[in-house]
Amino acid sequence: MMLHRYDAIVLGAGAAGLMAAASAGQRGKRVLLVDHNTEAGRKILISGGGRCNFTNLHTAPDRYLSDNPHFAKSALSRYTPRDFIDLVDRYGIAWHEKTLGQLFCDGSARQIVALLLEECARGQVALAFGDPVTDVDHADSLYRVTVAGTVHSAPVLVIATGGPSIPKLGATSFAYDLARRFGLAIVQPRPALVPFTLGEDEALFRELSGVSTEVEVRWNKAGFREAALFTHRGLSGPAMLQISSYWQHRTPIHVDFVPDAAAGWLLEAKRSAPRQALRRTLGEHLPERLSDALLAKLGMAGELARQGDKALRHAENVLRRWPFTPNGTEGFAKAEVTAGGIAAAGLSSQTMEARKVPGLYAIGEAVDVTGWLGGYNFQWAWASGAAAGRAIP
Repeated sequence: MMLHRYDAIVLGAGAAGLMAAASAGQRGKRVLLVDHNTEAGRKILISGGGRCNFTNLHTAPDRYLSDNPHFAKSALSRYTPRDFIDLVDRYGIAWHEKTLGQLFCDGSARQIVALLLEECARGQVALAFGDPVTDVDHADSLYRVTVAGTVHSAPVLVIATGGPSIPKLGATSFAYDLARRFGLAIVQPRPALVPFTLGEDEALFRELSGVSTEVEVRWNKAGFREAALFTHRGLSGPAMLQISSYWQHRTPIHVDFVPDAAAGWLLEAKRSAPRQALRRTLGEHLPERLSDALLAKLGMAGELARQGDKALRHAENVLRRWPFTPNGTEGFAKAEVTAGGIAAAGLSSQTMEARKVPGLYAIGEAVDVTGWLGGYNFQWAWASGAAAGRAIP
């Protein structure tokens, strides 16, 4: 059996793994990058509608969820959105800001993958794609990784295989299984940035499939103002995906359907246009199908003049804090990322190395750090990958 020696073996050729391998390789380290897929960066390729939302200008630690909320600060401060933008610019890749600080390629996400592979090539990173890892062991200060009958060894092993979200792309729980073998704790993984499903008692809203409107959605102290989309199964759109990362099962979320309306707007409408139909008044703020459904739920109809002031106040209050209690989510199959993962408490925030397992590193989505929607998770991948790649001895 052949034995190949390296300074570091990186498992997973996603965003974080590619960055770590390139960073270490360009420092003169002999690096092997392993992935069971035949091509690198499969999540990158589908991201942003195929244009890759590669970072966010508003990146800050408070836009990440983790059991250790301070963990991401160090890596994010040392590899910033500007650093990745500079890299994109060096490759002549045109980009634009879409909204809320989200940066996308003008062309294709393939440009980002090509950039990262070229960065790996510049670091003379060896690639082993298309075959699964069949064994990993550790002895005599060396990690041994078996791929397609070949044993590769290195004093450093980097876990960058992500979480189980979007299994159709080959995502698995491999990172957690491997981490557990080496005694690392796991924060319970769960789907994040994922659509909600609604029960039969809210079937009326499932009948609004395809209707979208801007809302403000809240769960406890977390809140987001973005578009919500009704689907045949429940609730989606950026606002719902954002709040899903915070949501806990069997608890309600609250939706403000009229975030731009001034306080007392229904009473003011009654005074200024008493003969106007209530559905028309609400329809000035919301899509017609949605306003009709909300009024049906409220049991209200007819002209504004026919509505009592108390009823209008009640309607306004409910429209500003409409409760939905999802019966679940669409799970890992539709989740953009996985929350939870390898516990940050067991890793160095400076290097991403396991505190009690020398030479073992964990980065990217495999770790219990989950960003908001809009390029934040890619920025964590670049930052954590660079932190590990720069630290590999």
